[in-house]
Amino acid sequence: MIARGIAVALACALAPPALAWSPATNYRLHCEGCHLADGSATPGKVPALAGSVARFSHSAEGREYLVRVPGVANATLDDADLAALLDWTLRRFDLAHLAPGFAPYTAEEVARWRRQPLVDVTAARRRLLDRE
Repeated sequence: MIARGIAVALACALAPPALAWSPATNYRLHCEGCHLADGSATPGKVPALAGSVARFSHSAEGREYLVRVPGVANATLDDADLAALLDWTLRRFDLAHLAPGFAPYTAEEVARWRRQPLVDVTAARRRLLDRE
Protein backbone atom coordinates (compact mmCIF):
# COMPACT_ATOMS: atom_id res chain seq x y z
CA MET A 1 0.00 0.00 0.00
CA ILE A 2 2.78 2.45 0.92
CA ALA A 3 4.79 1.44 -2.15
CA ARG A 4 1.77 2.13 -4.36
CA GLY A 5 1.35 5.59 -2.78
CA ILE A 6 5.01 6.36 -3.39
CA ALA A 7 4.69 5.19 -6.99
CA VAL A 8 1.67 7.44 -7.56
CA ALA A 9 3.41 10.43 -5.98
CA LEU A 10 6.51 9.82 -8.08
CA ALA A 11 4.45 9.50 -11.26
CA CYS A 12 2.70 12.80 -10.50
CA ALA A 13 5.99 14.54 -9.78
CA LEU A 14 7.54 13.33 -13.02
CA ALA A 15 4.51 13.94 -15.23
CA PRO A 16 4.81 16.72 -17.80
CA PRO A 17 3.16 19.99 -16.76
CA ALA A 18 -0.50 20.33 -17.59
CA LEU A 19 -1.39 22.29 -20.67
CA ALA A 20 -2.61 25.83 -20.09
CA TRP A 21 -6.33 26.43 -20.29
CA SER A 22 -7.73 27.97 -23.43
CA PRO A 23 -8.63 31.67 -23.30
CA ALA A 24 -12.32 30.70 -23.43
CA THR A 25 -11.89 28.48 -20.37
CA ASN A 26 -9.88 31.17 -18.59
CA TYR A 27 -12.70 33.62 -19.29
CA ARG A 28 -15.18 31.22 -17.70
CA LEU A 29 -12.93 30.72 -14.69
CA HIS A 30 -11.72 34.29 -14.12
CA CYS A 31 -14.16 36.74 -15.74
CA GLU A 32 -17.59 35.27 -16.26
CA GLY A 33 -18.63 35.64 -12.64
CA CYS A 34 -18.86 39.42 -13.08
CA HIS A 35 -18.97 39.94 -16.85
CA LEU A 36 -21.36 37.02 -17.47
CA ALA A 37 -21.14 34.47 -20.27
CA ASP A 38 -22.32 36.90 -22.93
CA GLY A 39 -20.15 39.82 -21.79
CA SER A 40 -23.19 41.81 -20.67
CA ALA A 41 -21.81 42.35 -17.16
CA THR A 42 -23.39 43.03 -13.82
CA PRO A 43 -25.63 46.10 -14.18
CA GLY A 44 -24.61 48.98 -11.93
CA LYS A 45 -21.44 47.26 -10.81
CA VAL A 46 -19.35 45.97 -13.72
CA PRO A 47 -19.40 47.42 -17.24
CA ALA A 48 -20.32 45.35 -20.25
CA LEU A 49 -17.63 43.96 -22.50
CA ALA A 50 -19.99 43.17 -25.36
CA GLY A 51 -20.08 45.95 -27.92
CA SER A 52 -17.67 48.22 -26.09
CA VAL A 53 -14.44 46.66 -24.83
CA ALA A 54 -12.49 46.86 -28.11
CA ARG A 55 -12.86 50.65 -28.18
CA PHE A 56 -9.90 50.64 -25.80
CA SER A 57 -7.74 48.93 -28.43
CA HIS A 58 -7.46 52.18 -30.40
CA SER A 59 -4.86 53.84 -28.18
CA ALA A 60 -1.82 52.89 -26.13
CA GLU A 61 -3.50 54.32 -23.04
CA GLY A 62 -6.62 52.24 -23.72
CA ARG A 63 -4.57 49.06 -24.12
CA GLU A 64 -2.83 49.83 -20.85
CA TYR A 65 -6.16 50.53 -19.14
CA LEU A 66 -7.46 47.05 -19.98
CA VAL A 67 -4.42 45.41 -18.38
CA ARG A 68 -4.51 47.66 -15.30
CA VAL A 69 -8.18 47.05 -14.41
CA PRO A 70 -7.80 45.37 -10.99
CA GLY A 71 -9.63 42.17 -11.95
CA VAL A 72 -7.24 41.75 -14.87
CA ALA A 73 -4.05 42.98 -13.20
CA ASN A 74 -4.60 40.76 -10.16
CA ALA A 75 -5.66 37.64 -12.06
CA THR A 76 -3.76 34.49 -11.12
CA LEU A 77 -2.91 33.85 -14.77
CA ASP A 78 0.65 34.22 -16.00
CA ASP A 79 1.44 37.11 -18.34
CA ALA A 80 1.22 35.07 -21.55
CA ASP A 81 -2.13 33.49 -20.62
CA LEU A 82 -3.48 36.88 -19.59
CA ALA A 83 -2.37 38.40 -22.91
CA ALA A 84 -4.15 35.59 -24.76
CA LEU A 85 -7.27 36.09 -22.65
CA LEU A 86 -7.33 39.84 -23.39
CA ASP A 87 -6.98 39.21 -27.13
CA TRP A 88 -9.72 36.56 -27.06
CA THR A 89 -12.04 38.84 -25.07
CA LEU A 90 -11.62 41.74 -27.50
CA ARG A 91 -12.36 39.53 -30.49
CA ARG A 92 -15.15 37.54 -28.84
CA PHE A 93 -17.15 40.43 -27.43
CA ASP A 94 -16.39 43.40 -29.66
CA LEU A 95 -14.77 42.45 -32.95
CA ALA A 96 -16.65 45.25 -34.74
CA HIS A 97 -14.77 47.92 -32.76
CA LEU A 98 -11.31 46.32 -32.79
CA ALA A 99 -8.65 48.80 -33.91
CA PRO A 100 -7.55 48.41 -37.54
CA GLY A 101 -4.25 46.54 -37.58
CA PHE A 102 -4.72 45.50 -33.95
CA ALA A 103 -1.50 44.00 -32.56
CA PRO A 104 -2.12 41.22 -30.05
CA TYR A 105 -1.07 41.84 -26.47
CA THR A 106 2.34 40.51 -25.53
CA ALA A 107 3.35 38.91 -22.27
CA GLU A 108 5.94 41.67 -21.87
CA GLU A 109 3.42 44.53 -22.01
CA VAL A 110 1.07 42.70 -19.67
CA ALA A 111 3.94 42.15 -17.20
CA ARG A 112 4.86 45.82 -17.34
CA TRP A 113 1.37 47.27 -16.90
CA ARG A 114 -0.22 44.86 -14.46
CA ARG A 115 2.23 45.81 -11.71
CA GLN A 116 0.21 48.99 -11.11
CA PRO A 117 -3.51 48.21 -10.97
CA LEU A 118 -5.81 51.19 -11.36
CA VAL A 119 -7.19 52.75 -8.22
CA ASP A 120 -10.07 54.71 -9.78
CA VAL A 121 -11.24 52.49 -12.62
CA THR A 122 -14.43 54.44 -13.23
CA ALA A 123 -12.63 57.77 -13.71
CA ALA A 124 -10.00 56.21 -15.99
CA ARG A 125 -12.70 54.55 -18.10
CA ARG A 126 -14.74 57.74 -18.35
CA ARG A 127 -11.67 59.77 -19.34
CA LEU A 128 -10.79 57.34 -22.13
CA LEU A 129 -14.33 57.06 -23.46
CA ASP A 130 -14.82 60.87 -23.41
CA ARG A 131 -11.94 61.14 -25.89
CA GLU A 132 -13.87 59.23 -28.55
